[in-house]
Amino acid sequence: MPETEHTYKNDTSQNDICGNDTCRNAVAIITARGGSKRIPRKNIRDFCGRPILSYSIRAALESGVFDEVMVSTDDPEIARIAEKWGAAVPFFRSGDTAGDYASTDDVILEVLREYEKRGVRFRRFCCIYPTAPFLTADRLREAMALLDTAESVMPVVAFSYPPQRGLIVEHGRVRRKYPQYQNTRSQDLEKMYHDCGQFYACRTDAFLRDGTTDVEDLVPVYLSDLEVQDIDTEEDWEIAELKYRRLHPTDSAGI
Repeated sequence: MPETEHTYKNDTSQNDICGNDTCRNAVAIITARGGSKRIPRKNIRDFCGRPILSYSIRAALESGVFDEVMVSTDDPEIARIAEKWGAAVPFFRSGDTAGDYASTDDVILEVLREYEKRGVRFRRFCCIYPTAPFLTADRLREAMALLDTAESVMPVVAFSYPPQRGLIVEHGRVRRKYPQYQNTRSQDLEKMYHDCGQFYACRTDAFLRDGTTDVEDLVPVYLSDLEVQDIDTEEDWEIAELKYRRLHPTDSAGI
């Protein structure tokens, strides 16, 4: 891909990051290991006509803000499909990051270090999940632009029901988790959000400093309920496909 051209504000550590290596602006890291448990082969399963992984690749490529769109995987079949849809797979994951207990941050760090071994460093990155068919190029552009003035970006969506009204079950009996809010009007409760589970954009210097994208200078991209869908169960998958076909009736993958 041609190198993107951006003016990066507040990025005073670029020289420290790059040293004598080739320095590029941004990389999209799509994490897609082969060992999904709840939905077997989830990351390349057919979703409305094509592998679900392809949607994340397409959004990243269409955004035009990445010098490279790569897939981090331990699986040769996933690698083949990723390359077919236009992503790079310059190396495979190690055993340490292919297991059930490796974190997203572990995968990101390994990818950045592998590129460093090849003499390439990126000022910024966006870690994208492979099961994000509602992700758009516009949202990725928005997130990467926010890194001009912030260190990290997370997409969030408001809870549809106030968490302060949450219930728990103890010994077979329903209890209010926060009884102090029982009589508080919904409009008077603090609005709360949750992570959409689609992507994390971050400046490399901040990530290497803290070892995580969850840094103090973390800002949101606000998504609507129509843009978000957990896909962890078979029921989730069916709902996501119905939702996608309704939102994208002219998309060839939705036919």
